[in-house]
Amino acid sequence: MSVSIIEDIKPVSELKRHTREIFEQLHRTGRPVVITVNGKPDVVLLSAKVFEDKLKALNLANLLKEGENDLRAKRIRPARVFLAKLKNAKKVPR
Repeated sequence: MSVSIIEDIKPVSELKRHTREIFEQLHRTGRPVVITVNGKPDVVLLSAKVFEDKLKALNLANLLKEGENDLRAKRIRPARVFLAKLKNAKKVPR
């Protein structure tokens, strides 16, 4: 995700004065806006959609990491073995 240094870094005073415009920018560009306090980055604003998309990607990355750890630790079995065991497993009552 890119950030435009010119457009996407704003002081907190601008956020206070131009909240609606900054929100419109967030939705229009899909880029985060960095809010500074005393010239230093303090918080990052994201639209709810972008945040949700990033959260989904992070969750997927965590699941992939678990799988990679299982591979390294040799906690694996052939798919045929797993599927046969799954097919023969007891049905869960509803």
